[in-house]
Amino acid sequence: MFTIPAWVMLAVWFGVQVFSGYAMHGGEAGVAYWAHAGGFAAGLVLTLPLFFRRGGTAFWAVTRGRPPHLPLDLPHAVTQPRREPRHPVAVEDGPGRRLRRASAAPARMGAMTSQPAPASTAHRRSLAEAGIALGPLDGRYRAAVEPLVEHLSEAALNRNRIHVEVEWFIHLAEHRVLPGLEPLTAEQQAGLRAIVTDFDAESVAELAATEKVTVHDVKAVEYFIADRLEGLGLGRLKPLVHFACTSEDINNLAYAVGVRDAVEQVWLPAARAAVATVSAMAAEAAETPMLSRTHGQPATPTTLGKEMAVFVHRLTRQTRRIAGQEYLGKINGATGTYAAHLAAAPDADWPALSRSFVEHLGLTWNPLTTQIESHDWQAELYADVARFNRILHGFCVDVWSYISIGYFAQIPVAGATGSSTMPHKVNPIRFENAEANLELSCALLDSLGATLVESRWQRDLTDSTSQRNIGVALGHSVLALTNVTKGMGQLQVAEPVLAEDLDTNWEVLGEAVQTVMRAEAIAGVEGMDNPYERLKELTRGHRVDGARMREFVQGLGLSEGAQARLLELTPAGYTGLAARLAAEFGGR
Repeated sequence: MFTIPAWVMLAVWFGVQVFSGYAMHGGEAGVAYWAHAGGFAAGLVLTLPLFFRRGGTAFWAVTRGRPPHLPLDLPHAVTQPRREPRHPVAVEDGPGRRLRRASAAPARMGAMTSQPAPASTAHRRSLAEAGIALGPLDGRYRAAVEPLVEHLSEAALNRNRIHVEVEWFIHLAEHRVLPGLEPLTAEQQAGLRAIVTDFDAESVAELAATEKVTVHDVKAVEYFIADRLEGLGLGRLKPLVHFACTSEDINNLAYAVGVRDAVEQVWLPAARAAVATVSAMAAEAAETPMLSRTHGQPATPTTLGKEMAVFVHRLTRQTRRIAGQEYLGKINGATGTYAAHLAAAPDADWPALSRSFVEHLGLTWNPLTTQIESHDWQAELYADVARFNRILHGFCVDVWSYISIGYFAQIPVAGATGSSTMPHKVNPIRFENAEANLELSCALLDSLGATLVESRWQRDLTDSTSQRNIGVALGHSVLALTNVTKGMGQLQVAEPVLAEDLDTNWEVLGEAVQTVMRAEAIAGVEGMDNPYERLKELTRGHRVDGARMREFVQGLGLSEGAQARLLELTPAGYTGLAARLAAEFGGR
């Protein structure tokens, strides 16, 4: 396909008219052609003034030789465009060559092209007003990550803040820290803890309304609790809510509880479920021979189970590290000195009270901080989760590659579409989805780990915004784990493909032959010189079948036992201890 400029066609047409006028003889035979040519010439002359007012050839340059069409998305009535003042226009003829200046209306030149205006997106109904989620984790993938909402959503953070405040209230009363304090009754304690357990959508709305007034999230929590004390017969103890606390005293503990529960109750079970599917394949395929590839090239065979077992071993090490994670917390005042605590109750052992309280929450006490808990434990955790993610990412890439060369067949899901245009395809979407989400998770986890370990002097708020994305970071990882688990359940080992690949790569036995030759030379067998070079000559750049390899072995002069071992060897049988290693070390 190609285009021809209009002036070329017009010139050809004009030439045809003139030629035809001359060619016609006799009477009025050529009058029509001469009339066409004359009318064209007269029209051309009459348009020249307008042509030069528009800028002459500069007009062509600006409009790229195309006629000036009006926008296609004009309102119902098309009006004549307003004449724009003329401005000098520089005309370029090729790179760096300025020919002349002409007059044009630049404001209109954009419209004087054949490019259609973009289709209007105005007057659409609002999706935001319909409550549609912005992000995919709260939209498309909500079902996979919903368990994290219980621990790492904004509502969950506020519920955990209430939990910390309530337990601190009970703790101070239990230890009679202040004059006039007595331990609460079982009924009063139950009533206070019910503020946490009964926290629901209405509570979320009420807290949000309070925060609009306070413009402070933790202060809103304090008022939320205080408003309920009268009903519990504890109205006189309203000052005990948030006693001697800075906001970070509450926040660091609330986040620690939330992250701990999210990891232990959601992420770790999802990780172990995904690893279990890989472990199951490792066990099933422990003795299934497979051609290895190093640098993408055929290499010493292994078993499919052993390859799977390597990933099981690596991933399990990371889950053990994560399962042993410490979750630190502190409650020591505005700059970590217990200054306000001592001012109010100088005889109390505040570090001991702080420690017992943090441990009561199921956390590890951090004895020495600034205003903020240092968040080092978070950075450690996120680094471990990110490392797990990256190992799993490598696994997904390998599985995807094995699918692409036919080692795995994907079991079609009834009714599911693969390619939208190629019906034969079943795309490895589970592993591709996992790859992308693992990358997103790692990016956020790396950012969190880098940001959270730093704070300007005693306190800044960089951690406040960052920590609100913990759920997003772990959410992308959980989504990936879900896809891996589902994807592994849809794979079938294509044993005939693996067998054929091995049988067409007998040259991989070159390693075994030259190694046996070295051992024979050490044992004193003659004629074993240059074993590597001789096998290189035989195999590099050449396809070697079983017959040729056996012929070569028989001509080496090996000892009887060594020759017998090599003659029995096949690529499928050259897997060493792969099956044993998979069985012994590939379990979870």
